[in-house]
Amino acid sequence: MSHHAHAHHHGHGHGHSHGLVHDSIKRSREGLRTVALALAVLGATALAQAAVFAASGSVALLADLVHNAGDAATAIPLGIAFALRSATAERRAGLAVVAAILISACVAGIESVVRLLDPSGVDHLGALAAAGVIGFAGNTAAAAIRTRAGRRLDSAALVADGDHARADAYVSLGVVASAVVVALGVPVADPLIGLAITALILRITWASWRTVRGHDGPGT
Repeated sequence: MSHHAHAHHHGHGHGHSHGLVHDSIKRSREGLRTVALALAVLGATALAQAAVFAASGSVALLADLVHNAGDAATAIPLGIAFALRSATAERRAGLAVVAAILISACVAGIESVVRLLDPSGVDHLGALAAAGVIGFAGNTAAAAIRTRAGRRLDSAALVADGDHARADAYVSLGVVASAVVVALGVPVADPLIGLAITALILRITWASWRTVRGHDGPGT
């Protein structure tokens, strides 16, 4: 009886331990795959927008481009966190996501103010509008990838990054609006839309901060 109980206990303990390790590795691999896929999507989006910005000189597009590039860069701390399989590293990665959003807001805001003080023309409006559509599509795809995986893996950092990308998709539509108003003969609207995008990015920063901090309580 005693021997049987011992054998049963040992078998159960071994199975349970193996299951935990297996789940941890699976979560790490899925998290890394998600981060890499979102990075590829946003990286391609930023490169396409950079080419259009070089030709058009739109500050509204620059605001969106800088933000998308910063968003793609958040893959680095998130990837490290999943590779380490560390909850603490994941929380810190979430904070890095918030910092990246804030930095991109500052850059976009400064560029918009500079363009207001020193106006310059915006060219290739058709390409500019297309770049905004590219940003919308890229961010929508990245948001879906991150949010689905974040909920499945119970990762606040991934969920925050997904919400961030989803909001960015609508910010990208501001670039399309900029092309339209400039085409209508109101070029000053371009930096003004850049400032509006900056304000929206700051709002996203606050919402992302609350998401990440809200996951630091009991049960994380």
